Amino acid sequence: MPAVTVENPLTLPRVAAPAEGRQRPALAVSTAPSGFEGEGFPVRRAFAGIDYKHLDPFIMMDQMGEVEYAPGEPKGTPWHPHRGFETVTYLIDGTFVHQDSHGGGGTINDGDTQWMTAGSGLLHIEAPPESLVMSGGLFHGLQLWVNLPKKDKMMSPRYQDIGGGQVKLLTSSDGGALLRLIAGDIDGHEGPGITHTPITMMHVSLNPGAELTLPWRADFNALAYGLAGRGTAGPEGRPFRMGQSVVFGAGDSLTIKADATQESRSPNFEVVLLGGQPIREPMMHYGPFVMNTHAELAQAFEDFQAGRLGTIPAHAG
Repeated sequence: MPAVTVENPLTLPRVAAPAEGRQRPALAVSTAPSGFEGEGFPVRRAFAGIDYKHLDPFIMMDQMGEVEYAPGEPKGTPWHPHRGFETVTYLIDGTFVHQDSHGGGGTINDGDTQWMTAGSGLLHIEAPPESLVMSGGLFHGLQLWVNLPKKDKMMSPRYQDIGGGQVKLLTSSDGGALLRLIAGDIDGHEGPGITHTPITMMHVSLNPGAELTLPWRADFNALAYGLAGRGTAGPEGRPFRMGQSVVFGAGDSLTIKADATQESRSPNFEVVLLGGQPIREPMMHYGPFVMNTHAELAQAFEDFQAGRLGTIPAHAG
């Protein structure tokens, strides 16, 4: 970890929050419970137990792995439906092949992001390629669910395949942090992801002892999740580490800092930072469907069972 990096961050554009910025406090830190998804790959449920009012427009996020598979062990998901939201799959290590009932699909590798707008609905499958199943190897990534506003829930499905080389690379004022901006705008720099709901998503690597303060839209919420290592959040220096999420309060700048010493397996503090403009509409989530009402959820299940979300292609692997 991580897949996309640079030898000298000081060659990158630098970002910093204005000195007069109002710092966002770290309101709460929660620990992600572990579980299994799909055919049995390990996940951490990053946002479990966090009130939706702090998450909106995000619904959930799974850290997939980090796991070193032996030959024959890599696993994926069986065919499953989605409706009413977007899935963002960010792969840090490994390879995933995806396919859907509309004929879409492709392969994502180290550092790539696959942004799928499920919209009105489709069937989808994600699995490691046969070569990875045979060889085994490292697998690590994230899957984030982003809600769609009511007006966009039934739009036609679409994909954005964001290669690791498309991600906007930035650094802090002293070069102690590497920022991979996947979506959103930070200090005038834009990530490649095109979103229906305005959001910011980035993967940050902080050197031991490094501190990062970023400008952050006051109308966005703010969340941090530790992928590896340990550090602190907010001006009060609230500790958090791998497998923990931070909810920030109001303000227009955000600070995280890496501890001076890190674990040997993770030389840097690796953090995902997320923010978004709350949709502030009713959200009903059940299984793979995210709608506004119980009646819409029932309709989604009925449409799925009737085959109106698509059928598994005859040539499906």
